[in-house]
Amino acid sequence: MLLSSTPRGARLARLLAVDTLRSWGLPYERASHVVAELAANAATHGRLPGRSFRLTLYVIGTTLRIEVTDTRGDRMPAPQAPDAAAESGRGLLLVEALADRWGVTEGRFPRKTVWAELSLTAPEHAPSRSGAVDD
Repeated sequence: MLLSSTPRGARLARLLAVDTLRSWGLPYERASHVVAELAANAATHGRLPGRSFRLTLYVIGTTLRIEVTDTRGDRMPAPQAPDAAAESGRGLLLVEALADRWGVTEGRFPRKTVWAELSLTAPEHAPSRSGAVDD
């Protein structure tokens, strides 16, 4: 999904990710927070006027991979210890806490992709009562 590099685009990224994961029948709570942080970073720190960011979600086996690509390859993200009174600066710490793995891949200049992977647990299904005989 291509989204505008604005706060509205970042909010839309989270909403679309939740909707997509629900339609796939996958848990979305942790993923929604990760998408929100990565999209907010792309809209804030990866923004170039007139350029969008891309949100990509895919599943391989039992792993959900979230990728956010922006056009500021010159600005690589790194977690920082925020000032206790700061109102921002904790996004990557949150991603680090929620994701099983995360990192940055340099793309064809001027792009970079910040990615996070979340392990998915198989949904537990109630045992089938089909054909069961009640005594």
